[in-house]
Order: sequence, then C-alpha cells, then structure tokens
Amino acid sequence: MSKMHQMKSIAIRALESNEELENVRRLESIIWSEYESTPTHQTLTAIKNGGIVLGAFLDGELIGFQYSFPGFDGNKSYLCSHILGIHPNFRKLGIGEKLKLQQIEESIKKGYDLITWTFDPLETVNGYLNFHKLGARSSTYVENCYGEMLDVLNHGMPSDRFIVQWWIKDKKIESENLEIEDRLREDSLLIKALVNPDGYLAPMEIDLTRHLETGLLFVPMPSDFQKLKQDSSDLALSWRMNTRHVFMHYFKKGWIVIDLIRRQSDSDICFYVLKKSTKSLS
Repeated sequence: MSKMHQMKSIAIRALESNEELENVRRLESIIWSEYESTPTHQTLTAIKNGGIVLGAFLDGELIGFQYSFPGFDGNKSYLCSHILGIHPNFRKLGIGEKLKLQQIEESIKKGYDLITWTFDPLETVNGYLNFHKLGARSSTYVENCYGEMLDVLNHGMPSDRFIVQWWIKDKKIESENLEIEDRLREDSLLIKALVNPDGYLAPMEIDLTRHLETGLLFVPMPSDFQKLKQDSSDLALSWRMNTRHVFMHYFKKGWIVIDLIRRQSDSDICFYVLKKSTKSLS
C-alpha cells in the first residue's frame, strides 16, 4: 500500500469502550517499550468526566491514539492533552496532525476553547507540528518537568518541557511569512551553533542581551535529536542546558515561541522563532 493511499485510508474517531481503551494501553506499551502504560480504568474514568481518547485506524487496526483529560487552574477549565502516540511502523504519515485536528472538534463539543500540553523542545518534529502547523504558542519552560524518565526516548536526559497553549476557537495564526534565508542572519541567533571537528552541530555561545529588541529572534536546534543523543550523549546534554538557559531567560522577559521553521538549504538544523509578546497567553 502506497504512503498516499495509507494517508487517505486513516480514520480518526473517539473511543469509549473498555475493549478499545485496552487496545490503546497495549499500543502505548509498544510505542514506549518498557515504559509503564496508562491503566484502562484511568482513561475510562477520564472519558466519563470530560476527557477524550481518540484512535487512528488503518484498515480497522489501531495505529495511533491521543489521550486528554480535563484541567482547571482555579479560574478556567481547559483540556490537558496528555499523550499522543503513533505505532513505529506508521510514522511520517501525518497521523499526529489528523489526531490534533479531530481533537478540536471533540473538544468544542464538550465546551472547551483551550487545549494545553507539554513537549520536549528538542524534539523538533513535534515542535513543527505544534507551532508551524497547528498555530499553538508557548511562553512557559519547565525544567526537568517529569523528573527522571526511563523510556527509550527520554532516558538519560533531564525531562525539560514547553507548556503549549492552543486556543482552538481562534483563527489559526499563520506563519510570519518569513524570508528565511534573509532573516536568519548571524546577529539574529540566540545560540551560535557550529559543526564541531567530529561533524556534529554543537552549541558554541549563547546571547542573552537581545531581550529589549523587537521583531524576531531565532534559536537553532538539531533536526534529529534522538540520533544526536545516540551518537554523543555529552553533546545532547549540552544542547539541553544551553537551550534551557536561552528559553527561560527570554520567556521571563516577555518573549514567546510562535513558530518552528526549517531552511531548505540545511536539513540538519531548524529554528524556533521567538517574538516579543504584547499580551499574556493566559
């Protein structure tokens, strides 16, 4: 079956039965290997109290899911988008985007206008979906959010996370229509990144002096962090600590992440785009 045919054949729907939720639990175990999966009784209870579980199916087989539960911050109710996972054999088919777009419809049915979630800023595939495709925003960085995590994707690294806010009833904010090659001047970058003698992209210097400026600022990132981590754990940790410092500094000064962009001329690097906020995201 061709990739295009697979994409067209994927069906997304809400799940409610014990059997369907048990299949979600099994799929979660496959995706995150030995990481403990979410109990079925928990997802079922969430559904009965304002939560949502979505399944992605190809020819009747569950190949992806998204699990959300209600949140409340003392003033406002919202939906916490907790886990989204795709079977390893079916990634890069746009399933994550399909799940998130269906999440809008199901959320509005239940009366939500805000969805929040966390993700690792170094996982730039997720950043591209969250910011560039969905139009979400972030101005909150949480250091070591979940403590030590032992699953394959997170093992050996502090579990730093962006908190993302997605106002689903607002018109999607389009990209800034950046002329990427023109705008990504060296003096626009908050981290100077160079290829080191071993051939890896390495953070060399950070710039914390530009918070009073207007316009756009860029944070470079390696495009494939998991491969970088496998090749050099020390270099991966260096990216974590340098980017942590930059994001926490600029978020405190009123900047927000509005996009993640890729330069067509360089597949090894991509850039988070920061803009000075004129109002709070909350």
